[in-house]
Amino acid sequence: MKNGGNMNKRDLKAKRIVIKIGTSSLLYPNTSRLNLRAIERLAFVLSDLKNQGKEVVLVSSGAIGVGMGRLGLNRRPETIPAQQAVASVGQGELLGIYEREFQHYGKSVAQMLLTRDVLVYPQSKKNVFNAFQELLQMNVIPIVNENDTVSVDELDHKTKFGDNDQLSAIVANLIDADLLIMLSDIDGFYSGNPMSNPSAELYHTVTSIDASIIQAAGGRGTKFGTGGMVTKLKAAKRILKNHQQMVLANGKNPRIIYNILAGEPVGTLFAPKEVVTKEGLA
Repeated sequence: MKNGGNMNKRDLKAKRIVIKIGTSSLLYPNTSRLNLRAIERLAFVLSDLKNQGKEVVLVSSGAIGVGMGRLGLNRRPETIPAQQAVASVGQGELLGIYEREFQHYGKSVAQMLLTRDVLVYPQSKKNVFNAFQELLQMNVIPIVNENDTVSVDELDHKTKFGDNDQLSAIVANLIDADLLIMLSDIDGFYSGNPMSNPSAELYHTVTSIDASIIQAAGGRGTKFGTGGMVTKLKAAKRILKNHQQMVLANGKNPRIIYNILAGEPVGTLFAPKEVVTKEGLA
């Protein structure tokens, strides 16, 4: 079910929140240069949410993009070893910037680099969950990324999540988050590509995702990232299956998070039909 017309105020009641920010929101358009103002704003907003008593987990893309900038590369490496090396360079620099920005507001952050196999085995999955719980109780903001330095996708040993859109949904499932906020370079989910189709409609609410919707979503994102609308819809499908909620919105200005949590009808809300009906969100 998709709803593009009704713009009721939302009542999300979110205390534990996963926020995913994409590469396109961290870098200036068509470059590998960091948008430091965007990161500063993001640190301000998330620190303020912590001051409000909310539990916050940040899933951040950008390691390969930042690494490309640091190494002076104009094209994303094609081989896995080269991607791993570039990600290793970029991840360290990216985390250092996050640490400095959050320190301005008296907040501590922790790096969590995950691989898919860690969440497949019950004991290691429990260990990851316990780590999240302890960090949140310590008032620390976990900053999560895929461990691109070691993540590969081979026939006999799959360690890769595929993209951070999927990872953010998996983390939201794991810690039983009330809400996943996915910040990207698009205002939400449209009926078509708004850049090529001016009449494309922005959907306010989506309660189910089928193959036809995913097929209509288009391809991947920029050369600096791996995402695209398809990966976001797959993440949303995982969220809906777990009876959780997700908002897809434009992350150009991270202060949009305030609007989302205030219930303003920005972006697209993905929520199970029973939740939408009960809360009158559609």
